[in-house]
Amino acid sequence: MTTPVIAIHGGAGTISRNSLSAADEARYHQALGTIVAAGQAILNAGGSALDAVTEAVRLLEDCPLFNAGHGAVYTSEGKHELDACVMNGADLSSGAVACVTNVRNPVLAARAVMEKSEHVLLVGAGAEAFAARNGVATVAPEYFHTDARHEQWLRVRGQAGVMLDHDAASFAFAQKETSEPTEPIDPDHKFGTVGAVALDGAGNLAAATSTGGITNKQPGRVGDSPVIGAGCYANNATVAVSATGTGESFLRAVACYDIGARMAYAGQSLGQASQAVVFESLPKVGGRGGIIAVDAQGNLVLPFNTEGMYRGYGRGEEAPVTAIYADDADQA
Repeated sequence: MTTPVIAIHGGAGTISRNSLSAADEARYHQALGTIVAAGQAILNAGGSALDAVTEAVRLLEDCPLFNAGHGAVYTSEGKHELDACVMNGADLSSGAVACVTNVRNPVLAARAVMEKSEHVLLVGAGAEAFAARNGVATVAPEYFHTDARHEQWLRVRGQAGVMLDHDAASFAFAQKETSEPTEPIDPDHKFGTVGAVALDGAGNLAAATSTGGITNKQPGRVGDSPVIGAGCYANNATVAVSATGTGESFLRAVACYDIGARMAYAGQSLGQASQAVVFESLPKVGGRGGIIAVDAQGNLVLPFNTEGMYRGYGRGEEAPVTAIYADDADQA
């Protein structure tokens, strides 16, 4: 019997530690820990890796601290377009949705595409109609609104162009005094994707990734998050990976698949493959961000080439470990 493992991430970027209160930092650790524990509970009860990553990402989508689902950023038209992907390492089955505007939990729509259609990726109105037909909850667009995301969009619009993922908030903070809680990772230099990877007791791997995209993005833009091999990948023979970062770069590098390919074809370990992709391949194409990955033997890595990454993991019955900064003790 394999000891189950789950890891999650909530975005990577530049640290704003000096402006952070202990209370502000604690709310991120609490959210990460609670979500890791929820995934652990599924795995420890004999549940599948696929169910664990789906639930973890659903909870991340429901948490307004992160740029996915409720709390997603705004497009240049003042709307929300959401992307998500899920992959089962046991048989390489996959499902994804992109540019959906009324699906409460895009990861559940992605799971429905995987299990109830002949396809891998559905987009826009077609994805929304499919999700609704298959019992995935839909909501009014106002559901995704948060004051902080709307405010950053208003301030960025027409002044700073596009800011990758939800990078715009510190630009907004710099324009005004605010009493709102600050974020540990400077939202002006943050790549806001969420994800989860897991290994279950039966030895199966799974991964899921979800995002609200880019602040002030051009409508119709799709990054790496819903693309198999770029922002999400799982294969029982090698690894499960979820990414967060500059989406176009992760697409160009096919970053998540490359980790698995290095393991399968070059005989690299999980650590070697992940280090090569995050610190060598991605920077060559302007890639900033990180990944979380677990291999078929239960080895876990959480590397990133930014100053911080929201992350957490849980192994078996052990208490969840959460971290934000590069110097946090999170060795898995």
